[in-house]
Amino acid sequence: MKVFVVGANGQIGKQLAQILKESGEHTVRAMVRKDEQMRMFSENGIEAVIADLEGSVDEIAKAASGCDTIVFTAGSGGHTGADKTLLIDLDGAVKTIEAAEKAGINRFIMVSALQAHNRENWNEKIKPYYVAKHYADKMLMKSDLNYTIIRPGGLLNEPGKGKISVGENLMRTTIPREDVARTIMASLNEEHTYHRSFDLVTGEESISDALKKV
Repeated sequence: MKVFVVGANGQIGKQLAQILKESGEHTVRAMVRKDEQMRMFSENGIEAVIADLEGSVDEIAKAASGCDTIVFTAGSGGHTGADKTLLIDLDGAVKTIEAAEKAGINRFIMVSALQAHNRENWNEKIKPYYVAKHYADKMLMKSDLNYTIIRPGGLLNEPGKGKISVGENLMRTTIPREDVARTIMASLNEEHTYHRSFDLVTGEESISDALKKV
């Protein structure tokens, strides 16, 4: 399977691209915004293409052409304002959904946020981010795509444990970014994740076992 990673220069995206490259099962094309980012991936043996989530749907569709799956891991980041959150986390995600449909790519995995589906549990400090994730997820669920929506808890920069918990209403705890990336890869062909959304935090089950209970 050829996987198109949107937000490949982000912290989850970079790990996912590397894991896919090393898997021997999948290939990867990284979507980036800058020449130097493309060179970095190319030097690491990973195909990369330049496209911008603030550009057109056609631009994203062209960049993804020939891939089998799209994974949306992009985000505006914690240092930008609500305007960029709207343009990247909401409109950029919806453009990518539309681009998938235009390019004939049926499988779509969205990285969202813990409890994005439940307004009562949103973090007030980053409420615009939750609004963006909530409605981007809704647009994906209303599409005809074979979606999986993964809602991770607080993201950690530490080695993955390989043990997770999934569910609809998990407590607000944490998970290493590596384990999020590995959960994405495991979800690619796991039919129990098709047309499903779930919270994701560190737990006691292996990734493969946990995903069979989604």
